[in-house]
Amino acid sequence: MEPDALSAIASPRRREILRLVWNGEQTAGAIHRSMPDVTFGAVSLQLRSLVEAGLVEVRPQRQNRYYRARREAFGPVGQILERMWADALWKLQLAAELEQTRRGPKPRARRAKKRKV
Repeated sequence: MEPDALSAIASPRRREILRLVWNGEQTAGAIHRSMPDVTFGAVSLQLRSLVEAGLVEVRPQRQNRYYRARREAFGPVGQILERMWADALWKLQLAAELEQTRRGPKPRARRAKKRKV
C-alpha cells in the first residue's frame, strides 16, 4: 500500500467512510446522514482525500456522486479492515476516536420536555 493511502486510513472518520462504502455505492448525502456529528463539507473533504489516495472511486450521476471503495487498492490491508469492522470492540474504539478528534462545541444533552398534566 502506498504511503498516501496509509495516511488516508489513519483518520477514524475516513475509516468509517470506507466501512460505509466497502460493500456498495453510497451518495455523499447518505454518507453524511450516517455521520450526523460532522458537516457535509467535512464529509466532502474526507471523501476527496480518499479519492485522491486512490482508495475510493466516484461515479457522477445527474446531481449525485456515488462513492465506492476500490477494494483491490487495499491488498492484504483490506482483510485486516474487514476483520476490524466485524469486531464489536471496534465500534467502541471508533466512538472514542471520533469524540477525541471532534472539533467545535460538544453536543448538548437533550432535555426532556415537560408534559402538561
